[in-house]
Amino acid sequence: MKLLHSRRHLLQLGAASALAAALPMPFIARAHADTAQQAALSEADKIDVARIEGYLNGLSTVKASFQQYTESEGLAFGRIYLRRPGRMRVEYDPPSEIILVADGLLLSYYDSELNHIEQVPLNLSPMWFLLREQVELGGDVTVTQFKRVADSIMIGLVQSDEPDAGSVLLEFGDKPLELRQWTVIDPAGTQVRVGLYDAQFGGQLANDLFATPTKKTQDRK
Repeated sequence: MKLLHSRRHLLQLGAASALAAALPMPFIARAHADTAQQAALSEADKIDVARIEGYLNGLSTVKASFQQYTESEGLAFGRIYLRRPGRMRVEYDPPSEIILVADGLLLSYYDSELNHIEQVPLNLSPMWFLLREQVELGGDVTVTQFKRVADSIMIGLVQSDEPDAGSVLLEFGDKPLELRQWTVIDPAGTQVRVGLYDAQFGGQLANDLFATPTKKTQDRK
Protein backbone atom coordinates (compact mmCIF):
# COMPACT_ATOMS: atom_id res chain seq x y z
CA MET A 1 0.00 0.00 0.00
CA LYS A 2 2.89 2.35 0.75
CA LEU A 3 4.31 1.64 -2.71
CA LEU A 4 0.95 2.33 -4.33
CA HIS A 5 0.61 5.66 -2.53
CA SER A 6 4.13 6.67 -3.54
CA ARG A 7 3.54 5.89 -7.21
CA ARG A 8 0.15 7.60 -7.27
CA HIS A 9 1.59 10.69 -5.60
CA LEU A 10 4.44 10.84 -8.10
CA LEU A 11 2.17 10.50 -11.12
CA GLN A 12 -0.44 13.03 -10.06
CA LEU A 13 2.30 15.59 -9.74
CA GLY A 14 4.28 14.70 -12.83
CA ALA A 15 1.48 14.49 -15.31
CA ALA A 16 -0.04 17.60 -14.95
CA SER A 17 3.66 17.82 -16.24
CA ALA A 18 9.64 19.54 -18.42
CA LEU A 19 12.63 19.96 -16.48
CA ALA A 20 13.52 23.33 -15.02
CA ALA A 21 16.89 24.47 -13.78
CA ALA A 22 17.45 24.37 -10.02
CA LEU A 23 14.68 26.22 -8.21
CA PRO A 24 15.67 29.30 -6.25
CA MET A 25 14.91 28.86 -2.56
CA PRO A 26 12.88 32.10 -2.35
CA PHE A 27 10.40 30.61 -4.83
CA ILE A 28 9.94 27.48 -2.70
CA ALA A 29 9.41 29.61 0.38
CA ARG A 30 6.76 31.69 -1.37
CA ALA A 31 4.97 28.54 -2.48
CA HIS A 32 4.43 27.69 1.19
CA ALA A 33 3.29 31.14 2.28
CA ASP A 34 -0.17 31.68 3.75
CA THR A 35 -1.09 34.03 0.92
CA ALA A 36 0.11 34.14 -2.65
CA GLN A 37 2.84 36.73 -3.10
CA GLN A 38 2.70 38.48 -6.46
CA ALA A 39 6.12 38.92 -8.06
CA ALA A 40 7.27 42.50 -8.62
CA LEU A 41 7.04 42.76 -12.41
CA SER A 42 8.62 45.47 -14.52
CA GLU A 43 6.79 46.77 -17.57
CA ALA A 44 9.02 44.56 -19.73
CA ASP A 45 8.13 41.57 -17.54
CA LYS A 46 4.41 42.29 -17.92
CA ILE A 47 4.80 42.36 -21.69
CA ASP A 48 6.52 38.97 -21.60
CA VAL A 49 3.88 37.51 -19.24
CA ALA A 50 1.20 38.63 -21.72
CA ARG A 51 3.24 37.07 -24.53
CA ILE A 52 3.46 33.77 -22.62
CA GLU A 53 -0.27 33.88 -21.92
CA GLY A 54 -0.95 34.37 -25.63
CA TYR A 55 1.41 31.52 -26.51
CA LEU A 56 -0.29 29.11 -24.09
CA ASN A 57 -3.71 30.06 -25.43
CA GLY A 58 -2.44 29.31 -28.92
CA LEU A 59 -1.48 25.73 -27.99
CA SER A 60 -4.26 23.52 -29.27
CA THR A 61 -2.41 20.21 -28.98
CA VAL A 62 0.95 18.95 -27.76
CA LYS A 63 2.47 15.52 -28.36
CA ALA A 64 5.88 14.86 -26.85
CA SER A 65 8.20 12.41 -25.17
CA PHE A 66 9.24 13.34 -21.66
CA GLN A 67 11.84 12.68 -19.01
CA GLN A 68 10.63 12.98 -15.43
CA TYR A 69 12.84 13.25 -12.35
CA THR A 70 12.23 13.22 -8.61
CA GLU A 71 14.91 12.87 -5.95
CA SER A 72 13.16 9.90 -4.34
CA GLU A 73 12.12 8.01 -7.48
CA GLY A 74 14.86 8.96 -9.96
CA LEU A 75 14.18 9.06 -13.70
CA ALA A 76 11.08 7.95 -15.58
CA PHE A 77 10.28 8.26 -19.27
CA GLY A 78 7.13 8.28 -21.34
CA ARG A 79 4.84 10.20 -23.65
CA ILE A 80 2.40 13.00 -23.03
CA TYR A 81 -0.56 14.09 -25.15
CA LEU A 82 -2.40 17.32 -24.46
CA ARG A 83 -5.45 18.77 -26.18
CA ARG A 84 -6.98 21.94 -24.88
CA PRO A 85 -9.36 22.42 -23.29
CA GLY A 86 -9.30 19.78 -20.60
CA ARG A 87 -7.70 16.74 -22.25
CA MET A 88 -4.42 15.11 -21.35
CA ARG A 89 -2.88 11.63 -21.39
CA VAL A 90 0.39 10.52 -19.81
CA GLU A 91 1.88 7.09 -20.53
CA TYR A 92 4.98 5.78 -18.76
CA ASP A 93 7.47 3.49 -20.48
CA PRO A 94 7.72 -0.17 -19.41
CA PRO A 95 8.05 -1.71 -16.95
CA SER A 96 5.61 0.84 -15.54
CA GLU A 97 1.96 0.14 -16.36
CA ILE A 98 0.65 3.52 -15.25
CA ILE A 99 -1.61 5.80 -17.30
CA LEU A 100 -2.92 9.22 -16.31
CA VAL A 101 -5.86 10.71 -18.22
CA ALA A 102 -7.75 14.00 -18.01
CA ASP A 103 -11.09 13.74 -19.82
CA GLY A 104 -12.27 17.31 -19.36
CA LEU A 105 -13.79 16.77 -15.92
CA LEU A 106 -11.74 14.19 -14.03
CA LEU A 107 -8.09 13.34 -13.66
CA SER A 108 -7.85 9.53 -13.60
CA TYR A 109 -4.87 7.54 -12.41
CA TYR A 110 -4.80 3.90 -13.53
CA ASP A 111 -2.27 1.22 -12.67
CA SER A 112 -3.02 -1.80 -14.86
CA GLU A 113 -0.58 -4.01 -12.94
CA LEU A 114 -2.58 -3.49 -9.74
CA ASN A 115 -5.88 -2.98 -11.62
CA HIS A 116 -6.35 0.12 -9.51
CA ILE A 117 -7.99 3.41 -10.51
CA GLU A 118 -8.35 6.66 -8.61
CA GLN A 119 -10.00 9.88 -9.77
CA VAL A 120 -9.99 13.50 -8.63
CA PRO A 121 -11.59 16.62 -10.12
CA LEU A 122 -9.41 18.06 -12.85
CA ASN A 123 -9.20 21.43 -11.10
CA LEU A 124 -7.24 19.76 -8.27
CA SER A 125 -4.34 19.09 -10.62
CA PRO A 126 -1.42 21.53 -10.17
CA MET A 127 -1.48 22.14 -13.94
CA TRP A 128 -5.23 22.71 -14.20
CA PHE A 129 -4.78 26.27 -15.48
CA LEU A 130 -2.93 25.05 -18.58
CA LEU A 131 -5.85 22.86 -19.62
CA ARG A 132 -8.51 25.54 -19.31
CA GLU A 133 -10.22 26.92 -22.39
CA GLN A 134 -8.71 30.32 -21.65
CA VAL A 135 -5.35 30.55 -19.88
CA GLU A 136 -5.10 33.64 -17.67
CA LEU A 137 -1.91 34.36 -15.75
CA GLY A 138 -3.66 36.58 -13.24
CA GLY A 139 -6.77 36.59 -11.09
CA ASP A 140 -7.09 33.04 -9.77
CA VAL A 141 -3.47 32.34 -10.83
CA THR A 142 -0.69 34.38 -9.21
CA VAL A 143 2.71 34.91 -10.82
CA THR A 144 5.15 34.40 -7.94
CA GLN A 145 8.40 34.52 -9.90
CA PHE A 146 9.58 35.83 -13.23
CA LYS A 147 13.15 35.42 -14.39
CA ARG A 148 15.12 35.61 -17.63
CA VAL A 149 18.21 33.39 -18.01
CA ALA A 150 20.09 33.60 -21.32
CA ASP A 151 17.55 32.68 -24.01
CA SER A 152 14.96 31.27 -21.63
CA ILE A 153 12.20 32.58 -19.38
CA MET A 154 11.06 31.02 -16.09
CA ILE A 155 7.70 31.87 -14.57
CA GLY A 156 6.43 30.60 -11.20
CA LEU A 157 2.70 30.17 -10.60
CA VAL A 158 0.35 29.25 -7.75
CA GLN A 159 -3.40 29.08 -7.34
CA SER A 160 -4.26 32.46 -5.83
CA ASP A 161 -6.77 31.24 -3.26
CA GLU A 162 -4.80 28.09 -2.34
CA PRO A 163 -1.09 28.90 -2.55
CA ASP A 164 -0.24 26.08 -0.14
CA ALA A 165 -1.75 23.48 -2.50
CA GLY A 166 1.41 23.43 -4.63
CA SER A 167 3.19 25.48 -7.25
CA VAL A 168 4.41 25.24 -10.83
CA LEU A 169 7.54 26.63 -12.48
CA LEU A 170 7.33 26.79 -16.27
CA GLU A 171 10.41 27.25 -18.45
CA PHE A 172 10.24 28.54 -22.00
CA GLY A 173 12.82 28.88 -24.68
CA ASP A 174 12.72 32.32 -26.26
CA LYS A 175 13.23 33.51 -29.83
CA PRO A 176 11.03 31.71 -30.68
CA LEU A 177 8.91 31.27 -27.55
CA GLU A 178 8.42 27.55 -26.83
CA LEU A 179 7.47 25.52 -23.76
CA ARG A 180 10.45 23.34 -22.77
CA GLN A 181 9.94 22.07 -19.27
CA TRP A 182 8.19 22.51 -15.94
CA THR A 183 8.56 21.66 -12.28
CA VAL A 184 5.64 20.90 -9.97
CA ILE A 185 6.21 21.38 -6.23
CA ASP A 186 3.80 19.82 -3.74
CA PRO A 187 2.97 21.27 -0.30
CA ALA A 188 5.75 19.21 1.31
CA GLY A 189 8.33 20.69 -1.09
CA THR A 190 8.69 17.54 -3.24
CA GLN A 191 9.70 18.52 -6.76
CA VAL A 192 8.71 16.68 -9.91
CA ARG A 193 10.65 17.92 -12.92
CA VAL A 194 9.54 17.02 -16.41
CA GLY A 195 11.42 17.81 -19.62
CA LEU A 196 9.84 17.63 -23.07
CA TYR A 197 11.67 16.47 -26.17
CA ASP A 198 10.65 15.57 -29.73
CA ALA A 199 7.66 17.83 -29.10
CA GLN A 200 5.04 18.39 -31.79
CA PHE A 201 2.71 21.35 -31.39
CA GLY A 202 -0.62 21.41 -33.25
CA GLY A 203 -2.00 18.50 -35.26
CA GLN A 204 -4.80 16.05 -34.60
CA LEU A 205 -5.07 13.82 -31.54
CA ALA A 206 -7.67 11.05 -31.50
CA ASN A 207 -10.55 11.22 -29.02
CA ASP A 208 -9.86 7.73 -27.67
CA LEU A 209 -6.52 8.90 -26.27
CA PHE A 210 -8.49 10.77 -23.63
CA ALA A 211 -11.08 8.12 -22.79
CA THR A 212 -11.36 7.49 -19.04
CA PRO A 213 -9.53 4.25 -18.08
CA THR A 214 -11.66 1.45 -16.65
CA LYS A 215 -10.72 -1.39 -14.33
CA LYS A 216 -10.45 -4.87 -15.76
CA THR A 217 -13.18 -7.30 -14.81
CA GLN A 218 -11.71 -9.98 -12.58
CA ASP A 219 -12.41 -13.58 -13.64
CA ARG A 220 -14.32 -15.46 -10.97
CA LYS A 221 -13.29 -18.98 -10.13
